Amino acid sequence: MIVVTGATGNTGRTLVSLLAEAGEPVTAVSRKITESDVPRGVAVFAADLTEPAGLRPALEGADALFLLISGDFTAAADDPSGVIGDVLADAKACGIGRVVLLSSQGVSTRPDSPSHGIMGRSIEEAVRRSGIAWTILRPGGFASNAYAWAESIRTRRTAAAPFGDVGLPLIDPADIAEVAAAALREDGHAGRVYELTGSVPTTPRQRAEAIGEAIGEPVLFVEQTREEARAQMLRFMPEPVVDTTLAIIGEPTPAERRVSPDVERVLGRAPRSFADWARSNAAAFR
Repeated sequence: MIVVTGATGNTGRTLVSLLAEAGEPVTAVSRKITESDVPRGVAVFAADLTEPAGLRPALEGADALFLLISGDFTAAADDPSGVIGDVLADAKACGIGRVVLLSSQGVSTRPDSPSHGIMGRSIEEAVRRSGIAWTILRPGGFASNAYAWAESIRTRRTAAAPFGDVGLPLIDPADIAEVAAAALREDGHAGRVYELTGSVPTTPRQRAEAIGEAIGEPVLFVEQTREEARAQMLRFMPEPVVDTTLAIIGEPTPAERRVSPDVERVLGRAPRSFADWARSNAAAFR
């Protein structure tokens, strides 16, 4: 059996479906999950990672664990890496022999950032010390971040963002899910760190255009100032996360601009493009 935490998110939901389609017994874990959130035959378990004891029953009898660390978790837990260490100790005691961690590219590209580098590295180290065979996934920016435009595109056919002509190779969460499924089900991934990006860098202006093409109507791109974007982001993100995010999207390092070969190495095909993602998710913007 494979346990998937964060099972109702952009990556986890797709991962649960992929594993179920492959015939794997799956337990899907999220704080408020219900049977309507998963395919038929998938077990559901409502639990919060900040309370490891509550998760343990879901781990009994499992062979592998997908571990997703959300921003909500790191904000709520007093000692995130310590909590993850407790989860992994329980996992090992339950006989789980394989763990796949969804981490962040920022662990390597922004090592001094409290929100991306320092916290992420401490959690990765907890996984490495667990005594369980591990694989770490470090995605860059998610194509699904464009959902932030959904309301303005639906109602006004506009998309606003800063740094309109700065390109990054955003990753489709479906590609992350496919890599995770491979690492959970196949041998040969233990001890590997995979950096996951899309197939080509795209700018916010180009992404707005791609969504317009996907819905069959033009989308007007409106470039924000850094200050405008920061004020908007502070409404729903902690200040350290906002500042690091603005640095990444405004002044990306060469490593953050680079297209990684790891998706193709694992899956045997190129990663999906942002245009592919836009076509698959066009309904959200119509």
